[in-house]
Amino acid sequence: MFVLDAWYVAAWSTEVSREPVRRVICELPMVLYRRTDGTAVALTDRCPHRGSPLSAGRVVGDLIECGYHGFQFDCSGACVRIPAQEIIPRRARVHAYPVVEQDGWIWVWTGAAERADESKVPDTHWMSDPGWATVTHSYHFACRAELIHDNLLDLTHESFIHLSTVGDDYIYEHGVEVQVDGDIVSVDRLMPGVEAPPLYARTMQTQGLYDRFHCTEFHAPSFHALHSGITGQGRPREEGFLIKVMNAITPIDAHSAWYFYAFSRNFGVDQDWATQELVSGLATVLDEDKAALEWQEIGLQSRPSHESDVLIAQDAGIAKARKVMARLLAAERAVAAT
Repeated sequence: MFVLDAWYVAAWSTEVSREPVRRVICELPMVLYRRTDGTAVALTDRCPHRGSPLSAGRVVGDLIECGYHGFQFDCSGACVRIPAQEIIPRRARVHAYPVVEQDGWIWVWTGAAERADESKVPDTHWMSDPGWATVTHSYHFACRAELIHDNLLDLTHESFIHLSTVGDDYIYEHGVEVQVDGDIVSVDRLMPGVEAPPLYARTMQTQGLYDRFHCTEFHAPSFHALHSGITGQGRPREEGFLIKVMNAITPIDAHSAWYFYAFSRNFGVDQDWATQELVSGLATVLDEDKAALEWQEIGLQSRPSHESDVLIAQDAGIAKARKVMARLLAAERAVAAT
């Protein structure tokens, strides 16, 4: 069901401290905490003794202690102390997940540790670049992760559910160009000679006609970088008001997911009023997405198994992304079968 040889965002850096935190990613329960040197650790959140969650215990030095019978585990997942006896069974260990902390996010590799490749952690440097201002949000969506991916790959929905913020009728009037490069699917849309949408117009303090653009880069299976903005008519994109939207989608189980969101801009960087406007406006966008996708999840759960989506031209990015995801899943099944 899930691509496991991948990096998923487990939490914001600020969410993980010396107090253990529980997360479930792709149905894998994890406990996160920090060592005394500040390094983040991710282990299976289930004591092998009697199954109690380690997140219900406490951190002792660099160890985590089960709150039920005091078993202690080091950062590699090995049990190093059992209060009731000196002999430690070889099976008394938990899985340790590779972790990368970058730009305020904690990424966890859910597959085999020996295949973890840090070079595959997506570029999110705008989130920590002082030349850009960033607004962040976190949401729990009661829907399958695939629906969030589809939502980001087909932005024509902005014309219908985001009209007060980032939407306009002209969006669906312009087609998309889709490219696939390995595990990355890019969906690019240019909207020439249009007005900026309401939220952008207010925070960019613009009026008149511009070329608007957005290009969604889906880094399968968990991350979308949306490169968008407006620029003078006929002018290069890099000259304009630029927005980088980072969307980390982390499946919890078959019908729910975490959505970690960061919106970075190169305009009005020092303007607090613009930041607060975006905090509110983007929360509205995400609230609207959440409501729409949770309704969609309800609809799909009652859909007969012989029915499938009726895709149209605007869904070209979705179709390509589904093929990439299917390929990744098939490759993992082939490795598991050997």
